[in-house]
Amino acid sequence: MKKIGVLTSGGDAPGMNAAIRSVCRTALHNQLECFGIMRGFQGLIDNDIKRLPTTAVANILQRGGTMLKTARCQDFFEEKGRAKAAANLNEQGIEALVVIGGDGSFKGAQKLYKEQGINVIGVPGTIDNDIVGTDYTIGYDTALNTAISAIDKIRDTAEAHDRIFIVEVMGRDAGFLALNSGISCGAQHIFIPEKQEDFDYFVKEVTDDRKRNKLTNLIIVAEGDEFGGAQKINDYLIDRIPNLQSRVTILGHIQRGGSPTAFDRILASKMGYAAVNALIQNKSGEMIGIQGGKIIELGFGTLSSSQRLLEDDLTQMASILSK
Repeated sequence: MKKIGVLTSGGDAPGMNAAIRSVCRTALHNQLECFGIMRGFQGLIDNDIKRLPTTAVANILQRGGTMLKTARCQDFFEEKGRAKAAANLNEQGIEALVVIGGDGSFKGAQKLYKEQGINVIGVPGTIDNDIVGTDYTIGYDTALNTAISAIDKIRDTAEAHDRIFIVEVMGRDAGFLALNSGISCGAQHIFIPEKQEDFDYFVKEVTDDRKRNKLTNLIIVAEGDEFGGAQKINDYLIDRIPNLQSRVTILGHIQRGGSPTAFDRILASKMGYAAVNALIQNKSGEMIGIQGGKIIELGFGTLSSSQRLLEDDLTQMASILSK
């Protein structure tokens, strides 16, 4: 093997640049040329590929986003699109690929491997932390700390005005950000996609809080909650509780940006390093993960077999501590 490629796909996550840097410099250390594919799988199809010397990844470790950019690629869902991507890699002499992204990116990588015969290793990069087989994904720790910082500021103004604040964090299908930011900030209620809620009981709890003069309340909602997000929960409360003083804050894409934490920089560096070494050892169709502090390798088939679940004891603990 003489040449490898690296791309970032799906939603960006803080620490992706650190992973790109690690892949590039580990490859160069092992006398391999490294090529960056721009805009994810779309760049593979468009043949938007450039060689990465060590200087290309200088001074990116601390930057959020991804220097290789990312894009959704409808053409890659079709076999002919994947065949064109494989043909472009073969034409460039690129024999293996590191794909940095989430679950959807890995499904595409798996098809590229099984269908087109391209050697691929996945590196999990998503703020949702919802990839099966790894304790942490690149970007999650930064996004969590960004959310916590914002929510702490919101609590200050909530206390000053005796108001209920309903804060929506990212998490379309997974509640890891909502649950852990809620626990960290002392939220009274946390709504997540994985758990069904009794909304009548929720209204009763808020009403009871007001009767005992607890006027400040912090509610954290994952965007994919069954009720439809923070604004709908707010409307539901206002319709049922007279004279309610409430405000909605949607944190949105602020959670994706910013300089990665030390944890994410180190995690991304370890995973990028492990990905290149796995390819050198002729491994393919696998994802690099971390379990119990140790870097591990898992087959792509394991990842698609189930959805990563929240710990039940954490949801129970959050409920107890919020009283």
